[in-house]
Amino acid sequence: MKLNIALLAGDGIGPEVIDQAVKVSDAIAKKFNHEINWKPALTGAAAIDAVGEPYPDETHEICASSDAVLFGAIGHPRFDNDPSAKVRPEQGLLKMRKKLGLFANVRPTFTFPSLLDKSPLKRERIEGTDLVFLRELTGGIYFGEKGRRDEGETAFDNCVYTREEVKRLAKKGFELAMTRGKKLCCVDKANVLETSRLWRETVQAMEKDYPEVEVSYEFVDAVAMRLVQWPNSYDVLITENLFGDILTDEASVISGSMGLMPSASLGADIGLFEPIHGSYPQATGLNIANPMATVLSAAMMFENFGLQEEGKAIRNAVNKALNEGIVTEDLADGGKSYGTKEVGDWLAENV
Repeated sequence: MKLNIALLAGDGIGPEVIDQAVKVSDAIAKKFNHEINWKPALTGAAAIDAVGEPYPDETHEICASSDAVLFGAIGHPRFDNDPSAKVRPEQGLLKMRKKLGLFANVRPTFTFPSLLDKSPLKRERIEGTDLVFLRELTGGIYFGEKGRRDEGETAFDNCVYTREEVKRLAKKGFELAMTRGKKLCCVDKANVLETSRLWRETVQAMEKDYPEVEVSYEFVDAVAMRLVQWPNSYDVLITENLFGDILTDEASVISGSMGLMPSASLGADIGLFEPIHGSYPQATGLNIANPMATVLSAAMMFENFGLQEEGKAIRNAVNKALNEGIVTEDLADGGKSYGTKEVGDWLAENV
């Protein structure tokens, strides 16, 4: 298979972890007789510095003409610490999601047997956890009208959803549940919010089309508690943008490290694959960043093309590395650790 992949390294540790994912992907392409054409492009703070725009038109054209996007990280402290900044790296990510139609963020959370004791939660609570969040990405409060009034003394952010936006996300959730444990949880705040009531009634109306799926409805605060009490009770969860943003970060630490969790953002035509961690600017250039989440994001990318064996080969290499202690300092627990590049080299050699 010939694949054209847009490569958006972004900011901070993004370029370092992306380099390792490219190494591993190229090794997979060689092993399985594929051809990958990497198409680098600017985004985030790097793009602001170069052209004054966090998601330039040229970058969009490269992404839109590719088969998929492999993405590193966005963000820089000089923007975080400046509330008056008119242009921010994160605006590029929101713009990219909107322009590419990436409405469904797929965030798996699973455990690694060799790392169960590194989780902040007790082993018996997390063992067997294998859940997936589908977070709606292009609607809700992040994209609603926002502003100030009363001479800046009052601020507002509007949360707006259409039934169609809910249906297309829920459809992906039902379809994913059918391939897994056939359990779907709709996460909302329907006792308070009108948008949540729209979510709930829309999903309820879809239940008849998927009679094999067991559907539950839970308030977001209850799910926040259950994720640390019984995370292995969940299979597939669907929710709106803000709730999903918060809950998926909470779920990500169950495994013991955010540096291990991949994600995908999907739409009608193209998928974007990225680690869930941020740009971690303090570690930039130090060769200590954990590349495994980005490498596992590449595995998700191959699987999205229907290349299951390729994805499995990457996952097997990551599991082998964890079992043999070929890890960066965040997982070394005071023992021997390896650099970002060394872990990438080892994974590439072992696929």
